Order: sequence, then structure tokens, then C-alpha cells
Amino acid sequence: MTDLIPHPTARSEPRAPGAGPRLGARPSPGPGSNPAADPGYGPHLPAGPSLGGPTQFGRPPMRDHVQASPWRGRRRRITDRVMTVAVSLAFVAALVPLVSLLGTVVAKGARAFSWTFLTTDMVGVFGDMTSGGVSHAIIGTLLITALATLIAVPLGLLTAIYLVEYGTGPLARAITFFVDVMTGIPSIVAGLFAFAACTLVMGPAYRSGLMGAFALALLMTPVVVRSAEQMLRLVPRDLREASYALGVPKWLTVIKVVLRTASGGIVTGVMLAIARVVGETAPVLVAVGMVTRTNWDVFEGRMATLPVFAYSQYQQGGAGIDRAWAAALTLILIVMALNLLARGIGRMLAPRAGR
Repeated sequence: MTDLIPHPTARSEPRAPGAGPRLGARPSPGPGSNPAADPGYGPHLPAGPSLGGPTQFGRPPMRDHVQASPWRGRRRRITDRVMTVAVSLAFVAALVPLVSLLGTVVAKGARAFSWTFLTTDMVGVFGDMTSGGVSHAIIGTLLITALATLIAVPLGLLTAIYLVEYGTGPLARAITFFVDVMTGIPSIVAGLFAFAACTLVMGPAYRSGLMGAFALALLMTPVVVRSAEQMLRLVPRDLREASYALGVPKWLTVIKVVLRTASGGIVTGVMLAIARVVGETAPVLVAVGMVTRTNWDVFEGRMATLPVFAYSQYQQGGAGIDRAWAAALTLILIVMALNLLARGIGRMLAPRAGR
């Protein structure tokens, strides 16, 4: 029955008298012929493209894919090799100054570096005497940096939590603006500000490691804020939503879920901030000064630090130059030890599967 249904294009249309056959129309069956047996009778559908055969328009069939030319593939390989070589050369160019710096410090600092150098101070050392050490500078550096960390890390972390979890409107934008401004201030400006603020409160004759810690905290805080903010924003939103769905309040979600998930990155950011300030000379020199003995009281009296010690010894010349290079080597070793400690703490605090 379907063979007897006319094709939609074969519906009757008005024809002019004497007009020839319609284009594409099929001839009517002759007398005595069987329309059902005539293969040319019935619906005439256009032939579709066939594999390897011509189409209804006489064009070759469309292929499933176009074979890439050999030159295009060769050009891609050449581009890949050129970019690989360029990236490798850029890495080597960035690595050469670092290796050169480390090699120079180790070669020149090893002349005076010893256990005696690490465990003695500069009391009674004058002129070209080769004795003396940096124990007082090591203690001062660790105490001042630790106090600066205690000031900057809570302030920076709470600021980052506010910006990510609660901050909206003009206050958040103002905090972000001032954090950006503080990131670019020179270190000597931070030292002068700490010196002026502490002398206004404590008096013009007041000198202590607290002034140096305050100056270093001004430099650390924006670094801590930026690094912690980025780590908190990387915590998936689904973790917060799952905690809220269980009825956990937002403050507890921030402490137990958000901070715990981002703890590894936050610790790394804190260590970067410490490495940023532990080698600062100008603010500590202005605010704290330099002494030759060990001072354990960070709130009273001047203190020595490794950067200021290296600067003062290099100015003296003679045997002081060797002590300056040895102090620089000691500072690099302390920074490396702090970075290894930070990596260990970050791994311990990082969330584990099944916990």
C-alpha cells in the first residue's frame, strides 16, 4: 500500500496548457502495465550519499575525516620542540643565579663557619681578632621573628577569613585596598613607622626587640593575608554546604572544615612571609640597633640579628668579612630548616582520606 502513496512533491499543481512534463516527475504507467511491479512508480526519494558512490548531485561523498597534510603534522612537531627548548632554557636561566649565589655563600662562608662560631658572641672581640661568633645574633633573630609571627599570623589569618567568608561591601573593599598598599611599602618605611610609634608610647630612649618585631609584623601581615585568602578560596563550596546541611554553624564550619582543609597552604604562606622578613636589615637596624652580647629579653634593651650582624661585620673589613659571609650562610641554613619544618607541619595538618 505504501508504494501507491504519491510523493509529497508529486501533488497536483495547476499546469499551463501544452506544458511539458514537470521536472522530476515520473511517467504514468502505460496501459496493461502493473504499477506495483514498476520500479519507477511510487515515491521517488532522492538518493543519499553512499560510501564510495556519487551523490544525487554528482559530487563525491563526504569523508568521515580529513587527512591532515604531512606539512601540518611536521609543523606541530617543530613548534612543540621549539617551545620545549625555550621553556628549558628559561628554567636554566632562572636557576643559574640561584646556584651561583648558593655556591658563593657556601664557599666564602665556610672559612669561618664552625661550631665555635655558632656558640660564641662578640664580647671582647676587637680589631682583627678572628675569634667571636653569632650566637647572640641567632638568638635575637629567632626571638624577634617569633614575636613578629605571633603578631602578624593571627591578624592576617582573621583578616583573610573575614574577606572570604563574611566580607562584603565598602569595608571589604577598603581592607583589600590597604592590604595591597601595605604589600608594596619599603621596609625602611616600616622600620621608621615602628620606631616612631614605639617612641611616642614608650619614650624616646626606649629600644627593644619589640620595636623590630612590630616593624617585621607590618611587612608580614599583607603576605599572610594574601596567601591565606587564596588558600581559603580554593576550598570547595560543596564542603561548606555539606557542613551546613548537617546543622553545623558557620563559625564551626570555618574552624573545622575550611581551615583544616586549607591548613597546608596556609602554613606554606606563613613560611613564605617569615622568609620575606627574616633577612630584613633596614627596619631592624633602625628600630633595634646592634649589640655584641646576648639579650634574652625581647621587651627591653637592644638585640642583635643576623642581617645587622653581617652588615656591621662587613663594614669593619678584615676578619669581619669572613664572619659576615659565615653569618649569611647561617641565615640561609635557618631559612632552609624553617621551610623543612613547615613542610612537615603542613603534611601533618593536611586532611587524609578516611578521617
